[in-house]
Amino acid sequence: MAKTEKRFDTKVQELKYKVLREVARIAYQSDNGFDMAMSFNDVAKVIVGPKPTMRCCIYKERAIVGERIKMACGGDKNNPNVIEVIDIACDECPASGYQVSQDCRGCIAHRCEEACSRDAIYFDENQKAHIDKSKCVNCGACAKVCPYSAISNYKRPCEKACKVKAISMREDESHAAHINNDKCISCGACEYMCPFGAIVDKSFILKVVDMLKKSDNNKNYKVYAVVAPSISSQFRYAKLGQVISAIKEIGFFSVVEAALGADLVAYKEAQELAEKGFLTSSCCPAFVDYIKKTVPKMAEHISSNLSPMAAIAEYIKQQDPTAKVVFIGPCTAKKKEIQDERVAPLVDSVLTFEELQALIDSRDIDLQSLPEDVLDNASYFGRIFARSGGLADAVRESIAEQGLECEYNPISCDGIEECRMALLKASKGVLKENFIEGMACVGGCIGGAGCLTHEANKDKNEVDKYGKEALEKKITDAIRVLN
Repeated sequence: MAKTEKRFDTKVQELKYKVLREVARIAYQSDNGFDMAMSFNDVAKVIVGPKPTMRCCIYKERAIVGERIKMACGGDKNNPNVIEVIDIACDECPASGYQVSQDCRGCIAHRCEEACSRDAIYFDENQKAHIDKSKCVNCGACAKVCPYSAISNYKRPCEKACKVKAISMREDESHAAHINNDKCISCGACEYMCPFGAIVDKSFILKVVDMLKKSDNNKNYKVYAVVAPSISSQFRYAKLGQVISAIKEIGFFSVVEAALGADLVAYKEAQELAEKGFLTSSCCPAFVDYIKKTVPKMAEHISSNLSPMAAIAEYIKQQDPTAKVVFIGPCTAKKKEIQDERVAPLVDSVLTFEELQALIDSRDIDLQSLPEDVLDNASYFGRIFARSGGLADAVRESIAEQGLECEYNPISCDGIEECRMALLKASKGVLKENFIEGMACVGGCIGGAGCLTHEANKDKNEVDKYGKEALEKKITDAIRVLN
């Protein structure tokens, strides 16, 4: 088996994976599922050694592992958000705001002092400038006039990553990060950027293990895995066909491409655009949530279609009402999407690629020794939904295939900041494009927080390559099997 160091971008991801793997392993082996009180030491001994390696002492390391186990078990049931902060793991990063660095030369001009209207600048005996945080309002006037650029606006990594300004610092003694659920869109950007792994998405891995076990090898009901097309850019130490084999080895009855749902969505969104004349995509749940929370006047323009995940899940359950459907992909926001009243009856649970890796290894499955299975029931256009611009290309193709008379001028928004600008223009009636493809993560789904690796150019190339391998070259050919 390949070393885990080659599977992930960071050690934080590896730490999270180890906890998930051990929790899943114990849940598989136990007749009564996972009991935290009974199993804590079994998990902790894999993570924490006799000497501290990450924190001040092994006691704090063990306490943090305990909190990580809780997240692996589903987190705080009273918190509807799928992203949570582990307070004890937060490193108490310095408060965000303007700070004076060591580059301050103690000049006598004191331009910073003159520029500050709040008298927040003061000097020590060496004439070095300091900022009184109780007076500072972070206007930045001092930074603009400093001749040495010694004053800069510092932001915590999580705050910098969050483009919707949902992250702040707690007012209590912990000074830990705090997530405003009214603003959060569950994209997971803060989680991926936190260097201490203090921000984590809730895991439903135990629910999936229980679902698989109770199916009794798919005799009581069939469990389907719906995999996102971005899987083609992950698990690089093995072949995609081997990953499909592993998913079935875990206990899934069948593996279905979410890309087939993407084909269906592209087909219907082309029709909806032709009817309405202006549309915003419905595929990215974080983007949809962003519209509803920040530009509610644009919500009426969101496509009425389900996301590709939900669309293909709906088809599966129409064919087999007793089936269970688990979506596997790169997206933490999908865990929030399945709380939606339209989607909840269709998708039973969601796993990220990180969690899939943990699930595979909890069963001691060696991916590289498995035969290659086949995953081929979607078109090129459905598969390229995984990267920014793919949806726009698919809608264009669908308009052509259906012969729709429709003006088509799309804009592909790569990341939430580009989404914000497009929506702002559209809300003011100055956007020249008539279709907004919104992707909350930079690069599209291949940039999702639940990915094993994040190498934009390489991941995009892998997705395009995977798309070109599709036997169905047209969208209409792919969705014909659904009729």
